Amino acid sequence: MARSRRSPSSLFMLLLAVLLFLHSVFTFCGGEDMQALLQFKAESDGEGKLASWNPADNPNPCSGKWFGVTCSSFSDRVTHLVLENLSLSGNSGLRVLATNLNQLRVLSLKSNFLSGDIPSLANLTDLKLLFLSENRLTGPIPTSLGTLKRLHRVDLSSNSLSGMIPTGELNKLSQLLTLRLDRNNLTGSIASLRLPTVEQLNVSFNLLSGVVPASLLTFPPSAFHGNPGLCGPPLSSVCQSQSAVESDPTEPPVLDKKLPETEAVEPSGKTEGRMSRAGVIAIVVGDFVVLILITALLSCYFWKQSYLTGKTHRREVKAGEKIVYSSSPYTTSTATGGGTNNIQPPPPALYPSGKIVFLDEGVKRFELEDLLRSSAEMLGKGGSGTTYKAVLDDGNVVAVKRLRDSGNLTRTVTSVGKREFEEKMEVLGRLRHLNVVGLKAFYYARDEKLLVYEFYTNGSLFTLLHGNRGPGRTPLEWGTRVKIAAGAARGVAYLHHANRKLAHGNIKASNILIDKSNNAAVSDYGLTSKSTQKSDIYAFGVVLLELLTGKYQSPEVNNGGVVDLPKWVQSVVREEWTSEVFDLELMRCKDIEEEMVGMLQIAMACTSTEVDQRPKMGHVVKMIEEIRGCESSPSHESSSLSNDEASLSES
Repeated sequence: MARSRRSPSSLFMLLLAVLLFLHSVFTFCGGEDMQALLQFKAESDGEGKLASWNPADNPNPCSGKWFGVTCSSFSDRVTHLVLENLSLSGNSGLRVLATNLNQLRVLSLKSNFLSGDIPSLANLTDLKLLFLSENRLTGPIPTSLGTLKRLHRVDLSSNSLSGMIPTGELNKLSQLLTLRLDRNNLTGSIASLRLPTVEQLNVSFNLLSGVVPASLLTFPPSAFHGNPGLCGPPLSSVCQSQSAVESDPTEPPVLDKKLPETEAVEPSGKTEGRMSRAGVIAIVVGDFVVLILITALLSCYFWKQSYLTGKTHRREVKAGEKIVYSSSPYTTSTATGGGTNNIQPPPPALYPSGKIVFLDEGVKRFELEDLLRSSAEMLGKGGSGTTYKAVLDDGNVVAVKRLRDSGNLTRTVTSVGKREFEEKMEVLGRLRHLNVVGLKAFYYARDEKLLVYEFYTNGSLFTLLHGNRGPGRTPLEWGTRVKIAAGAARGVAYLHHANRKLAHGNIKASNILIDKSNNAAVSDYGLTSKSTQKSDIYAFGVVLLELLTGKYQSPEVNNGGVVDLPKWVQSVVREEWTSEVFDLELMRCKDIEEEMVGMLQIAMACTSTEVDQRPKMGHVVKMIEEIRGCESSPSHESSSLSNDEASLSES
């Protein structure tokens, strides 16, 4: 059989196809998104807020110098774009991003003036956080949302979106935690909306109608207010006809479709004759192209992999994990000292460049970029700043405190110069004790100061003592409370002994951390200027009262909070109702009344209004250790004070 020869034009077309494949492969590996960003800037940045996006000065968007842009170290592709409150406008810039930046995981353009329809987002298959609130967007919610299986949080609130909510598409998002569609012009029913994983929902102030489905009754009425047509629980309005909106009009009925039965099929003889020629050519060309494509992909993969051995670049977020990021407009509630705190961390792009200074030789080193790229969870928020749990790419877990200036409270650590700050951190970094949370490293810049501590798995004393006081709670038994009190006392006594002028300055239950063996360690020390060791002793006495009563110091009496815990205890004891002071959870324990009364006496001595009557911390340690013979006292050399240390602490 004669062999067919290809013409030069067909060979040229084949070569061109191969080159196009190779170009697409290496473009993926190289992470070149500059043109899309520059086009977005040209169409949306009328006020010049993105001046740092200048290829002449910074030719690489992934250099860390392009405002709001964060890239993956694996592929050099843009993964985070956070451009909030920059007066960005226009109706085509968003389409440019959605079409080209197909490696995006976080997109936040909230509080701008973007207009027009939301384009198809189908290309953004890795997207996890989408924040487009407070713009001027119109048109329907794109059904392409249903294809983004990794979405965790969606906020399209405060726009002018119209049409029906694509409930069928949203129901496909099995990892969705937050959905905000409030303050738009959305119409229709939500009867078929099923969001079992969603923790935050808001569809208020739209034009929705019909029954609130039973699947959404766990959300408060505020999630549905402002929709005159909505009815039924949890709203106060009663539905006139339950059957009026039993189905979602946005989803057509499923029909039993059959394939056409009249497909044209050529006789077998003709088919075989045609395949013998065209089929062989197609197979040869296809194999050749696929071979080159696979080779290029493998070369790209292994070239990058050689630099990133041991790292995990795709970390899936569990359904219950809190995603804390710069653009998150949501509140995270964490009990810290009896309060509920809201957080909104700044974009990583706002962090100035610099190096982390490590104070502990034994800690594994990492760069600032590694820290900012890590998954984070807010642990607590207090007067000196906000603390996060950060999980680095290599699995290392640290606690990071972002300091904030709150006037006189943190003057010594937030309002001083670099040299004084570094000297202060070096003093704190030299403190080493089993009952003191170690300061591992710090970062200093004019507008940003970060402290890196070791992470404690069991959280804080406040959480163990006051968290989940309802059904299913595991009570904190008396022996564990004594062990924690003794450990925390040793930690404070060590701080007082290590430096005669050093005071903790912020002793409270949320700053006493617990490890997996229930050993206590004090944290957040040495950050305040207006504090004394005597005030530390008073604050420690309040912690002892919390351990005894199960109540906590709070601005208001609510859920176990007491405005002035020492005064409340004194008033009860004065009326000779001492037994009424103790936590009801301790009443099931036998033969501990004498020990509890002994601890109560220590606490009342520490909280004496006469400053000179308060005992030294070294003496407090001894008194606590005498309770139960301090059966839980750690044997580690550095865990308790030596006789010399105790005497120095008392002098």
